Amino acid sequence: MHPQTFTLKNGLQVIFIDTKTFPTLTTLLLVGAGSRYENEKNNGIAHFLEHMFYKGSKKYPNPKIISQIIEGMGGHWNAFTSKDYTGYYIKASTDHFPKIIDILSDILLNSLFENKEIEKEKGVIVEEINMYEDTPQRRIGEIFEGLIYKGSPLGFDIAGNKETVTSFDRNTFIDYMNSLYHPNNAVLVVAGGLQGPTLPEGRTLQIIENKFNDWKSGEKSTFEKITKSQTKPQILVHHKKTEQAHFCLGFPTFGINDKRRRILSVLITILGGGASSKLFQEVREKKGLCYYISTGAEQYLETGSIVTQAGIAKDVEKVKVAVAATLVEHENMTKGLFSEEDINRAKEMLKGRLLLSMEDSFNIAHFFGNKKLLENKIETPDEIIQKILSVTKEEVIELSKEIFAKDKLNFAIIGPFEEKDFQNILDIK
Repeated sequence: MHPQTFTLKNGLQVIFIDTKTFPTLTTLLLVGAGSRYENEKNNGIAHFLEHMFYKGSKKYPNPKIISQIIEGMGGHWNAFTSKDYTGYYIKASTDHFPKIIDILSDILLNSLFENKEIEKEKGVIVEEINMYEDTPQRRIGEIFEGLIYKGSPLGFDIAGNKETVTSFDRNTFIDYMNSLYHPNNAVLVVAGGLQGPTLPEGRTLQIIENKFNDWKSGEKSTFEKITKSQTKPQILVHHKKTEQAHFCLGFPTFGINDKRRRILSVLITILGGGASSKLFQEVREKKGLCYYISTGAEQYLETGSIVTQAGIAKDVEKVKVAVAATLVEHENMTKGLFSEEDINRAKEMLKGRLLLSMEDSFNIAHFFGNKKLLENKIETPDEIIQKILSVTKEEVIELSKEIFAKDKLNFAIIGPFEEKDFQNILDIK
């Protein structure tokens, strides 16, 4: 898998990855525009804008036409918004590539943003927000980041809130686009079986140039960096009538360019990366306290976090037992109470899951596009695997000691509780 990279005159970076497999492909456009570039008044605009691009453009004037054309060629399309970037993609057979590029370029450069579509979509997004509110397993992650990044746009909910999204008008979208939607702040990735009679070599770049040359480069807006350092534990209780309590317990870490990133991956996998992990075995299998428990990481440009999430019976004492068990496993990591076998199993799990993800052209496109957009580099799966395999037990212990500091603890929970129920929860020995 050898990516080819090009840069158009307007600054748009283009990546081709030929998987030499089926004559299908994913065409993915990533733009460095996410919710962390927002403020309190326009929170949710990045996500709302993502919706509006598929609501009508000059050549494709309404969502029905767009969906009929894409589905009429057997394709699949979607979009997504994160805190750092937004993505738009279409998957289809290679013979439809010219039409794919025509659609993506037109919705990006010639979207209509009609008032009637904006007003209709407000209702859609309000219901999406309601859906997330009714999904505590998902919602707790947003609540946790609102705690650990309190006071920063990085702690905002990506979808925004009902008050902000219902206040947007056409100018809100135009202003946000003008501040971030520039070709020199974007990456276009094409991944799949690119060689063949329907898509001869060199034709792909020519098609892209013809459609995206009119996109004008511009100066990208900046975001508010996280500079505050946590000095004491933080707790947030989100009261809600639920059938199960969901909590997040985590610590701040570092950004995506930190050299210890692969050490953190191994640490996370040993601690809570699967059914063989320390936490799964201790909290679910031995104590029977939960159905799910896992540890993961969120990494942004200049900061990040490690967080364990679990669903526990809505019983204060059982939650406390689960949290106490989690804190014990954190301490065990700092003491090196894990084996070389644990290390090797974690490495193989990370290696295998990365390679398995490369079976899908969307995952390939997202993998390389994300790297180029956020880190401005091309790194292959093999290069990452070599870094993972080189991690030592001593490095994992050292990083554990640095991360699992009591004054850096953050605990968020959603369920039928009050704040007083968990006042001393982080003091459990």
